[in-house]
Amino acid sequence: MSERRIAVVLFNLGGPDGPADVTPFLFNLFSDRAIIDQPGAVRVPLAALIAGARGRRARANYAVMGGGSPLLAGTTAQARALEAALSERLGPGRVKVFIAMRYWAPRSASTAAEVAAFIPDEVVLAPLYPQYSTTTTASSLRAWKAAYEGPGAVHGLCCWYDAAGLAEAHAHAIRETWEEAGRPKVRVLFSAHGLPVATANRGDPYAWQVEVTSAAIAARLGPDWDWQVCYQSRVGPMKWLGPSTPEAIAAAAREDVGVLIDPVSFVSEHVETLVELDRDYARLARQAGAPCYLRVPALGVAAGFIEALASAVERALARPGLGPDGRPCPARFSRCGREIPA
Repeated sequence: MSERRIAVVLFNLGGPDGPADVTPFLFNLFSDRAIIDQPGAVRVPLAALIAGARGRRARANYAVMGGGSPLLAGTTAQARALEAALSERLGPGRVKVFIAMRYWAPRSASTAAEVAAFIPDEVVLAPLYPQYSTTTTASSLRAWKAAYEGPGAVHGLCCWYDAAGLAEAHAHAIRETWEEAGRPKVRVLFSAHGLPVATANRGDPYAWQVEVTSAAIAARLGPDWDWQVCYQSRVGPMKWLGPSTPEAIAAAAREDVGVLIDPVSFVSEHVETLVELDRDYARLARQAGAPCYLRVPALGVAAGFIEALASAVERALARPGLGPDGRPCPARFSRCGREIPA
């Protein structure tokens, strides 16, 4: 094993580097057919319209974080930490971790060239979305498949919602946040990025995987903890998975219960955590009269999380092709990772 050259590719959505990048970033996002499932003649002008309409508000949100997204810096730190953990397991100098963003630099085409130049014997594809969705993981992996023409046997994680160590890393962060706040009475809200109901009804396993991850975390917290799954970041007029995080916060406030938000589908800090959770929902909780509002940090480079991810990558190396780390989805979810050829 120590003789192999192994490339690990971490996938994430990406984010604008500065204010001038916000509208082009939004255009890249909304022109993806995984996001707007329409023919190009409809999708592309619609993406331009949406990006232009949302640009000003989005720039204001990114201004809270200095004008751009911290996602690349955070993902780079995760890549370096993962590379160090894998080098300890597989041998120094044999593993190199790369980053491919879906909607902003570095995108799959440029990263694919870097990986090919590394001349790997094996390539492990590792999306930084623990729970699989056609709108995130599938889109990233399809873009990679179209871009990469280099060497190496391909292994991949279509999902790792059930990976050993992931739930424990979340539970540890929740306990730490709660204890630092003085152990108040709270309801843990496992807040995941939203998904349109129509997408979920077409066989997407995302919501089921979010529920499984959340239940596993709650089991490690113990039976005395009050918890609920909810969804944030709704956009547009269509029906989305519920309850929404604002609805769950308001319900807890009516019951005179504080809330502790765990961003269960996010492993990095970005606009959805640093602005939506830390500013918008915190304000909502105060206005609703919630006794307290706490937010668990994204897992980032926490040692337990990096070790869990390294173990998942190592297990992926031991099996061919693309597959889940942990139990597979039930057969009723027709649009899971099984549909993406490695």
